[in-house]
Amino acid sequence: MEFIDLKTQYQTYQEELEAAALRVLRSGRYILGPEVAELEGKLARFVKRKYALGVSSGTDGLLIILTALGIGPGDAVITTPFTFAATAEVIRRCGAQVVFADISEKTMTLTPMKVKEALQKAKREGLLPKAILAVGLFGLPAYLPELEELASSEGLFLIEDACQSLGAMAQGRPSGSFGIAAATSFFPAKPLGGYGDGGMIFTSNFELYERMKALRVHGQTERYQHRYIGFNARLDTFQAALLLVKFKYFPAEIEQRQIVAKRYRQGLKDLPLSFQEVPAGYLSTYAQFTVCVRERDALQAYLKKRGIPTAIYYPKPLHLQPAFEDLGYQKGDFPVAESLAQNVISLPMHPFLSAIKQDFIIKSIRKFYGD
Repeated sequence: MEFIDLKTQYQTYQEELEAAALRVLRSGRYILGPEVAELEGKLARFVKRKYALGVSSGTDGLLIILTALGIGPGDAVITTPFTFAATAEVIRRCGAQVVFADISEKTMTLTPMKVKEALQKAKREGLLPKAILAVGLFGLPAYLPELEELASSEGLFLIEDACQSLGAMAQGRPSGSFGIAAATSFFPAKPLGGYGDGGMIFTSNFELYERMKALRVHGQTERYQHRYIGFNARLDTFQAALLLVKFKYFPAEIEQRQIVAKRYRQGLKDLPLSFQEVPAGYLSTYAQFTVCVRERDALQAYLKKRGIPTAIYYPKPLHLQPAFEDLGYQKGDFPVAESLAQNVISLPMHPFLSAIKQDFIIKSIRKFYGD
């Protein structure tokens, strides 16, 4: 059994994927070929933004956004400690200060209340907050409409980390459409994953788009004219061509993920575990299907013996990681994030998970609880 069945997905679209790859090989246009611009246009329309910019990874997308906004030494950025390291890593790489805020126990994402508390604490400590970096987790966007309003009232940039939530919705708006800019990832395990690294930036601000476009290619505004110190952060033509094939089927795969999630919720609803809450007006793409259980390690070992793969995202929150220890945070500073790190477990989730295999997973979990 596969945790994320990329092999079946490839086999399903194999003929189209291989034809797309062959077209790129025969074209000789391997860097910023026409497929990159085509994918940018389609995804910009998909998330209802004016501009999209293909980049080398979701991480580089976030880094380019922060750099283009001029965020650096002396500035502070509020974000969650319950996320992949890249979210906070890019803030540090810009020279800015990371300020963590605790999260909702139900949605596992940043809330306006916790962000306000973090802002007040940062100001008391003499820091200069410049942005909120809101992360969509496990396919679910954060409270983006409310965070957008808060950022506006505080004179801050809202940046959306949509690396796990492309295709999701928040109060009728697509993930990727919030804030000054957003970034998503095409890492193979993402809901819209490529066959290597890749990412996309979204914005509707023309000046910011032009600056980020230059930063993507060594700060060039035209050939051999370097206005900025930039990056080598282009999206490969190969990845764009393959993603164009997969994007055709992306809406159908999102629908199938809803079916898989609904089966999990119905099959496990009366057990001593809790699900990530999807608020009214929201749609999750279920990048992972994650539950909270007190007996997490025992359940994981039990399922492994039965051939059922699981994963833990994330076993240690960022404020307790050695890379961020100089920030001075201690155990107990963010109790919700710390509790979730000890109790979350992600079950197999992908559009190709059959009802038979999923029923086996559900029955195995029920048997673990003596049902």
